[in-house]
Amino acid sequence: MDLSVGQGELFAVRAARKRAIERQVARLERRCAPLQVQSERVSWVRVAIFGVGIVVAVFAANQFGIGAGVGAAFGALALFAAVAWYHRRLECWIDTFTLWRAFRQDQLARLNLDWDRLTNFASARSRANPLAFDLDITGPRSLHQLMDTTLSRQASQLLIAWLTQTHPELDAVHTRQNITRELLAFVWFRERFTRAFRLVLRERLEGEPLLDWLALALPAERLTRAALGATGLVALNWVLLIANLWGGLPAWWLASLGLYFAFWLFNQSWLAQLFQAANRLDAELVRFGAIFDLLEHTAYDTYPHLADLCAPFRDPRHSPTQHTRAIRRVTWGVGLRSNPLVGPALNLLLPWDFLFALLIDRCRRQAVAWFPRWAQICYTLDAYTALANFAYVNPDYTFPTITAQAQPILSVRDLGHPLIPHARRVCNDFAFTAPGELALITGSNMAGKSTFLKTLGINLGLAYAGAPVAATRFVAVPFRMHTCIHITDSITDGFSYFYAEVQCLRHLLAELQTPHAQPLFYLVDEIFRGTNNRERLLGSRAYLQALLGANGVGLIATHDLELASLAEHQPAIHNWHFRDAVADGKLIFDYKLHPGPSATTNALKIMALAGLPIP
Repeated sequence: MDLSVGQGELFAVRAARKRAIERQVARLERRCAPLQVQSERVSWVRVAIFGVGIVVAVFAANQFGIGAGVGAAFGALALFAAVAWYHRRLECWIDTFTLWRAFRQDQLARLNLDWDRLTNFASARSRANPLAFDLDITGPRSLHQLMDTTLSRQASQLLIAWLTQTHPELDAVHTRQNITRELLAFVWFRERFTRAFRLVLRERLEGEPLLDWLALALPAERLTRAALGATGLVALNWVLLIANLWGGLPAWWLASLGLYFAFWLFNQSWLAQLFQAANRLDAELVRFGAIFDLLEHTAYDTYPHLADLCAPFRDPRHSPTQHTRAIRRVTWGVGLRSNPLVGPALNLLLPWDFLFALLIDRCRRQAVAWFPRWAQICYTLDAYTALANFAYVNPDYTFPTITAQAQPILSVRDLGHPLIPHARRVCNDFAFTAPGELALITGSNMAGKSTFLKTLGINLGLAYAGAPVAATRFVAVPFRMHTCIHITDSITDGFSYFYAEVQCLRHLLAELQTPHAQPLFYLVDEIFRGTNNRERLLGSRAYLQALLGANGVGLIATHDLELASLAEHQPAIHNWHFRDAVADGKLIFDYKLHPGPSATTNALKIMALAGLPIP
């Protein structure tokens, strides 16, 4: 993004994208409405053809003979089939337009932060991942819920993993960013990929049944012996049957048939297990098949990173569609034996179950080294598509520059919080020059200290995930991440709030003292708030002294204005503050970051405005 672009122009860019999506929604609604009317009419036409066909067939049979009646019936049936085919095509188009309209409406909801209209479910907010919990990356109305347009559970979990990295790898960050950029530009492919998923799914894609089947292995010797034994018994049945019918031998084939039936029953337990696993494949293969076909036949000429990701699909020796068709043919044959009439007949005439067990195992052995990899690429591409969709609905965001040679090591311009509505978002500039620095953030209650800490943290999460950030400029080195923001006590574990805070700060100090190539980026909100004023001040001063000069940078928000005096003797400490004012009996905040320590407090103002007694 051009760094000269002003905030007014960014608003215009965002408004233009919003209008474009709204026009697409309106156009899809206009296309859906007449198709639905037409579909209702065709339904009545089908009913009319059926009724009139019966009447005409009966009339023709009475007037011109049975042949004429049969001819009229076949004519009506052919006409009915043609109209039914047209009706199915019509319903398919309606389904496509309806799904795509819902997707565009979902994009609009994400652009507007309209949480109630988002189509996905929020991930659970767990304290087991402090970074995700402190920065609102997971849970209801979180960054993950805002970005998660994935259609597979694995991709959704992968997206969380990317957003909550505590030790980002520079090469992986660059790879994710490059693929996200390419998907953003490769509109046709991104939309076809999304549409292919949505047309075949009504719930999240689950690849485990497919992978479970691939893992279901039986000893090859057992399969071979069983198939040879069954084939021999069936051949013996035929020989004895022919000898009985045309050779005058007794009906010994009944004995061999009974032996074969006993052999078949004896092997039913493992055959049924194998067939049950194979039968579950159909739905999964339909879902994966459309995606495999798209990835296999797309030309990635100008998208090299995307081509590298999808390279296994373009291996002519192991074509996904060939493997898929082979497995589907086998599962079709397995499906025939499930018919209560056809199945027994097939197994009487041929060793059907045993032959298809061999074919199933052969397909499994051919695909076992490839399907897990293909499925993982689909999940990964699903997660990348979510990042690209996030970039599409936020055209005013910029892709960050993440490099180990960044100087200063962190520099942001017009940085805002992606979970705050655009019209109310206030953006700030900030920078760290070198490791060992500390920013002390002071200010009144509700002035924006905690939000600014989270703004930096959540945008670093976006940057390391490969997504664009809510800024016009964002340059950083790959930081390790540590947060101490939402500290809580635990009755069940038997420790107090202050003890939990001490443990979090102890872990932070240990991380800083651990030799590592990456500097640590830490965020602490209200240090030592769980103890009395005197001990909090003494402990905070000592702790801040220990942080200085280490391999890391961080921000600490505090109400203790006395801590600001440390900057007079420690040049590595930089004071920043947020301001407030009272106008017409109301507190006013500008949410802008200003250099220096805060000169005001507002606790008594808030108490007075609430009607509480004050000195």
